[in-house]
Amino acid sequence: MNIQEVAECCHGQIVNCKKPAKVEVEGGVVDSRLVKDKNIFFASKGAKVDGHDYINKAFSMGASVCVCERVPDDVKKPCIVVPDTMTALADIAAYYLGTLSCKVVGITGSVGKTTTKEFIAAILSAKYNVIKTQKNFNNEVGLPLTVLSIRPEHEVAVLEMGIADFGQMRFLANIARPDVEVITNIGTCHLERLGDRDGVFKAKTEMFDYLQVDGSVCLFYDDDKLCQVKEVDGKPPVFFGFGEGADIRATDVKSYGLKGSSAKVTGPDFDMNIRVNLPGKHMINDALAAIAVARCLGLNSYEIIEGLKNVESLEGRSHIILGEKYTIIDDVYNANPASMRAALDMLSLADTRKVAILGDMFELGEKEVEYHEEIGTYAVDKCDVLVAIGKLSYNMALKAKAAVKIPIYHYDTKEEFMENMGEIIKDGDSILLKASHGMDFKAILDKLIA
Repeated sequence: MNIQEVAECCHGQIVNCKKPAKVEVEGGVVDSRLVKDKNIFFASKGAKVDGHDYINKAFSMGASVCVCERVPDDVKKPCIVVPDTMTALADIAAYYLGTLSCKVVGITGSVGKTTTKEFIAAILSAKYNVIKTQKNFNNEVGLPLTVLSIRPEHEVAVLEMGIADFGQMRFLANIARPDVEVITNIGTCHLERLGDRDGVFKAKTEMFDYLQVDGSVCLFYDDDKLCQVKEVDGKPPVFFGFGEGADIRATDVKSYGLKGSSAKVTGPDFDMNIRVNLPGKHMINDALAAIAVARCLGLNSYEIIEGLKNVESLEGRSHIILGEKYTIIDDVYNANPASMRAALDMLSLADTRKVAILGDMFELGEKEVEYHEEIGTYAVDKCDVLVAIGKLSYNMALKAKAAVKIPIYHYDTKEEFMENMGEIIKDGDSILLKASHGMDFKAILDKLIA
């Protein structure tokens, strides 16, 4: 695109540029430190930092133009002035994506979005040139920035879509306009705004209104909310799961502990045996979601099996670290009740002493105490030692102690635990680390692997 096109699609006013149609742009950033040649720099005022103060720095690093809400007096290079920078970012991304021919896969759900994204991208890469969401770029800022990184040679864009409130999915889906939509599950997350699982279902399924004509929807059959969806735009969903009613179904699941699982997968016109090198039955389910998408986009069984070989776990998300002293399940990125259970199930596969180090789960609404108590009860049958950290996790420890089955510890802070962890953890342990992102459990991980 060029500056003229950018300004037209976001209804902005061009300043400091005499020939905007001759100045090309490629990609965009909101952080001046990440600017590359020809980038658009989107300057917006945040809670702590005002991007307008860094416009000249962005130009010095190679930006072609700045989209901003005001032009500082000392800025003499091309700017596009708009009423709201983030709205302009969304408008530009939506317009740009509309000029491309690549297919879009949109993924949402309460648990497993990121891992499912990795499965889908890995499998589709066996046939297509694929671009995917990087890191946690799945919100109102991250998704449009990802869209702006798509290039004409990309054949499929796999976009993760995360929300915390009603209306946010409409915002994201209006940009992405997916050809294939995936919902992994409806769980108990962001309940402070969404209320309950019915609210989560309503918010997630807002994406249905933006499905491309002749698009496909892939849903987890074993979810009691999703299995009630009969059709989207007149077409039945493609259901994946373990139940008999699933269109793409896994049976004969065999666990190899922390080394992964295998299963037989059957569909309307195929059957195959798959091996997933990431541990836990939920990883088989993520593979099923990816297989459903792959079939929608024309991949055959051989391509799917080859693609599965390239799936790798991400740091902070069910990532297995084989250290000199310990085997660590690094799941520190985030947590809610469903993902806590899945992580504990994974820990239970270990063949050494199992230590669960769990922390507070945030944004659970009025039932937050009850949810922590439920995890405490669940954990005692999945590990040999339970460490609960944080104010809310006191309820987890208290409930677990009522079972009187295993050693249980509670600490108010992670710092207090780290001072004492040498008395709890032993060489050879398998250790799960999991809590909401705000607990910053990465500090514990860094000390364990130091």
